[in-house]
Amino acid sequence: MASSNSNQAIKVRRDNYRYLTAISFCAIIIVWCALTYSGLVNEIFIPSPTDVINTTVEMAKDGSLWINCWYSIKRVMVGWIWSAVTALPIGMVMARSKRFSAIIQPIIEFARYLPVVALVPLTILYLGIDETQKYVIIWLGTFFQLVLMVYDTVASVDKNLINAARTLGASKWQLYKEVIFPASLPGLLDDFRMTIGWAWTYLVVAEMVAASEGLGYIILKSQRFLATDVIFSGLITIGIIGLISDFIMRLITKIIVPWRERLDD
Repeated sequence: MASSNSNQAIKVRRDNYRYLTAISFCAIIIVWCALTYSGLVNEIFIPSPTDVINTTVEMAKDGSLWINCWYSIKRVMVGWIWSAVTALPIGMVMARSKRFSAIIQPIIEFARYLPVVALVPLTILYLGIDETQKYVIIWLGTFFQLVLMVYDTVASVDKNLINAARTLGASKWQLYKEVIFPASLPGLLDDFRMTIGWAWTYLVVAEMVAASEGLGYIILKSQRFLATDVIFSGLITIGIIGLISDFIMRLITKIIVPWRERLDD
């Protein structure tokens, strides 16, 4: 009986969350419509929803929308995967080795404050203007923060678990494989989900030089001609793709670590 009441309460809480989410989006759309259709704001600054929808439909029909989406998704995912693959082992070792942390952490802390935009000329000088340069921009925007997030997540693993494994004779490799990684996996998946969002914010930076396709490219190109309907279309498309990627990561987290408990679940 108690379990049934608990499940019912969880369902009500989730339904309320969905209703509030829908209301917030509807409120934004209503304000947008009121500002544009009433003529309070010039369409050069804020295009109407109708103009944005028509522009998006036209780009979808001629195929440019799908091509630009594909290039942007590929760049974000490749750059983010590079970041995850390199940041995970470094962050885990930092959390377990004070010597390694003393060597690496000051460098990471320094580098994460460097503006990625200022590094674009150097990446072009070193890597040219091909796709690798764009992947590296995404990597630079997410790697240093992700290392520190992994470090904090792994460092928060219950020391009693580690001490118990050592008492049972676990080697260093077994500690990482059987104790530290499984215990920190829920937090690591949340770290990955957060940094995917950051990767999308660096997309425009990655596509600002020598790009001929991508959502960031069409946004920058439209800026020159004050085509705000195209800019809004590109921004909304990025936001939708970002929400989809966030949903996928949440779903993966629930599948891989179903035992995880969160206040918002």
